[in-house]
Amino acid sequence: MSANPYAPPTARVDDVGQTGAAPSLWNPNAAANWSLLFSPAFGAWLHMKNWRALGESEKAEGSRRWIIISLVLVVGASLASGLMPDSKAIDGASRTFALVLLIAWYFSSARAQAAYIKQRYGKDYPRKGWSRPLSWAFGVLIAFFLAVFVVAFLIGMANAGIAGTPAR
Repeated sequence: MSANPYAPPTARVDDVGQTGAAPSLWNPNAAANWSLLFSPAFGAWLHMKNWRALGESEKAEGSRRWIIISLVLVVGASLASGLMPDSKAIDGASRTFALVLLIAWYFSSARAQAAYIKQRYGKDYPRKGWSRPLSWAFGVLIAFFLAVFVVAFLIGMANAGIAGTPAR
């Protein structure tokens, strides 16, 4: 039997190795971009969810480690800034450290997921919506700023109380 001469042309595409139906995923590049605002913990959390949807539990565990590392370092830098509020060196170091953390996460973890999804599904995969994760991220960011404010206020009150105590 010969090929249908009236069929549309087809081409074999070697660079897109689609195997099965793609699960709904968050765009890994957009998650990395949102991490500029919300920290690598946000992007790593979405990447962890993506890896789980893809059935890659070992890679999901790697993203979970990045979440923990990011949260510990962000909270630690905030505590250091709160305990020494007048230190410009600590503020500058924490900003530099946050940028280094973001770059390290991107090149060691985030970029790999973007390449994996592009190689496996190309640009044709169902996308998850952003309203829910962004709402959560803004809520956590506001709660974090409130917590930092309360801690800084309490430290300021404690310092004012100590300084305001009359000497005997």
